Amino acid sequence: MASASKTVIYAALAGNSLIAVTKFAAAALTGSSAMVSEGIHSLVDTGNQALLLFGLRQARKPPDERFPFGHGKEVYFWSFVVAILIFGLGAGISIYEGVSHLLKPPELRNPAVNYVVLGLALVFEGAAWTFAFREFRKTKGKLGWLRAVQASKDPTVLVVLFEDSAAMLGLLIALAGVGLSQATGNPLYDGAASIGIGGVLAVTAAWLAAETKGLLIGERARPDVVEDIRRICRDLDKVERVNEVLTMHMGPEYVLATLSLEFADALTITELERTIEDLNQRIRAAHPEVKKVFIEAESVAKPGDGLRRSVK
Repeated sequence: MASASKTVIYAALAGNSLIAVTKFAAAALTGSSAMVSEGIHSLVDTGNQALLLFGLRQARKPPDERFPFGHGKEVYFWSFVVAILIFGLGAGISIYEGVSHLLKPPELRNPAVNYVVLGLALVFEGAAWTFAFREFRKTKGKLGWLRAVQASKDPTVLVVLFEDSAAMLGLLIALAGVGLSQATGNPLYDGAASIGIGGVLAVTAAWLAAETKGLLIGERARPDVVEDIRRICRDLDKVERVNEVLTMHMGPEYVLATLSLEFADALTITELERTIEDLNQRIRAAHPEVKKVFIEAESVAKPGDGLRRSVK
C-alpha cells in the first residue's frame, strides 16, 4: 500500500510541476487572472505532494523510546498540513487575485495561448486523476464511493485524488472565464473565474481537513474489522464473553487493538496464556494491519464470588 501511494504521489508531482511552469508562462503572455490562479493552484499542489512524500518517509521511522508505537501518524499530520496549505495558499491567493482583477481588470492578450495550455493541462491532470482513481478503486472493495472515502485510512491517495479532482474542475472554470471574457470583451469574467477556482480549493481543503482530523486524533479501525475481531474471540470456547474491542489506527497500515474478555474460571494461568497467544495469532493472521493486541483477561464471576479475578 505504501509503495502504491508513493507511485501515485510521484505521478502527480511530476505532472503538476510541468503544468505549473506552463500556466505561469501563459499568464505572463496573456495577462489572465484565471491562469495566474491556476498556476498558483498547480504550484501549491506540487509543494503538497512533496510534503506527502516527506510524511511517508517520516512514517517509516522505527519505534523508539519516545514513540513506542512508531511514527505512522506522521502521514496524518502532513496530510492535515496539506489541507491547510490548499485553503490558505491555494484558495486565499486565488480569491485575492480574482478580486484584484475585478477591481482593476487587465486587458487579455493572446487568449489562444490560454486555450492551448488549459487543454494540455486537462490531459495531464486527467491522466494523473485516472491513476489515483484506479488506486483508490482497488482499496475501496465493496463499499460505496462516499462510504469508501469516509472509511479510508490512507489519506495520501485521498489527497491526490481530491487535488486532481479540484484541479480538473478549476481548469473547466478557467476555460469558461477565458472564453466568456473573449466572447463578450468583458475581462470581469476572467476575474470571476479566479474567485470560482479559489472557492473550489476552499471546499476541497475543508473536506480533506475533516477526513484527516479523525485519523489524526485517533480513529478506530473499520467496523467490519472490529466485528471480525469480536467473532474470532467468540469462536474460542474458552472465551465466555467479549466485553470490549477498542481499536485505533496508528498509521494507514498499523492498528492497535485492546480487548476486554471474560474467560472460564476453570482455566489455569498456563492455559490462559496459551489462549491469549492463540487469539493474538488468529487476529493477526486475519488482519495483518493489526500490529499490537493487548488483552485484559477476566474470569467469569460466579454468584457470591465477590470481585472478579483479572489478569493482564
